Amino acid sequence: MDKIQKFLAYNGKIDITCVEATSLVEEARKTHDLSPLATATLGRCLCMASLMASGFKGEENSLTLQIKGNGSIGNITVTADALQRIRGYVQNPQVDLPLKPNGKLDVGGAVGKDGFIYVIKDIGLKEPYIGMSKIVSGEIAEDFANYYYISEQKNTAVSLGVLVNKDGVKRAGGFIVTSMPDATEDELFILENRLKEAKPISQMLDENMSLLDIAKDITGDVNIKVLEQEEKTPKYECNCSREKMENALISIGKEELKKIIEEDKKAEIVCHFCNKKYEFNEDELRNLLK
Repeated sequence: MDKIQKFLAYNGKIDITCVEATSLVEEARKTHDLSPLATATLGRCLCMASLMASGFKGEENSLTLQIKGNGSIGNITVTADALQRIRGYVQNPQVDLPLKPNGKLDVGGAVGKDGFIYVIKDIGLKEPYIGMSKIVSGEIAEDFANYYYISEQKNTAVSLGVLVNKDGVKRAGGFIVTSMPDATEDELFILENRLKEAKPISQMLDENMSLLDIAKDITGDVNIKVLEQEEKTPKYECNCSREKMENALISIGKEELKKIIEEDKKAEIVCHFCNKKYEFNEDELRNLLK
C-alpha cells in the first residue's frame, strides 16, 4: 500500500523522508495511457511531488513542479497538496526511445539535458514562492538534488525509481535525505558511502523492504527514529470541476467567447490532469458571456 514516512538518523542530524507510490503512479499510467518511458518519467515526478509536499504544515499548502527540457516528452507538470492529493501530465504521453546500454529506460533522453525545473509553492504568503534551477541530467532525481543545492541551499540526496513491467507499474517510490548543520564530517562520510552503495529504490521496494528498512539501509543507522505523524496516503486525485472550467472560459475574455458562440455554438474543455471532458452548449456560453 502507498505510504509516506519520515525518519531521523544519527541522533537527529540526518532527516529522511521515504515514499512508496506504486498505486499512485499506476493510476497516472492508466489515466493518460502512458508508454513505459512516459510512466517512468512522470512517475518519478509524482514521487518527487509527494516527498516535497510531505513537509507542508498547513492543509491549504500546495506546490507545482514543472520540468521544461528539450527532450521528446515535452513539458512535464505535476501538482501536490498537503493532503497528498497528487496529479500530473506530460506533453507526449506515448514517448518512446531505445533502452540505454544498461537496459534501463532512457528518462534522461526523454526529458533532455537542456532546460529548467521550476518549483512553485503556495504556502499562504502574499505571493507564491518560485524557485528554479537548470536541468543537469534529465534523470529527475539528480536534477532535484541540484535544485535543493542551488535554490534552497540544502545538501540533499534524492532517489526516485519506477519499475515497469508488461502489466504496468510494479513498484514506484523515492526518498530524500537531508543533513542538518550539526552533522559531523565522519557522519556525512558514512552516509555518503551508504548512499553510493544503496540499491535503486524501486529494487528495494520490489524486494519487499519496508520504508523503515530502506531508511536504515541507506543511512546505516539501526537506531533510526520514526517520526510519528498523521499518516497520509499519496493518491492520484484531480480537483477539476465545472465551476473551474467556467472560470477558464470567462478568463479568455468577451471577444474570444463571442467568437466561440458565433463560430462553434458550443465548447468542450478537457482537463489535462484527468482527461475529463466538460461540454458547454450555446445557452450556457451566453450565460457566461453575461
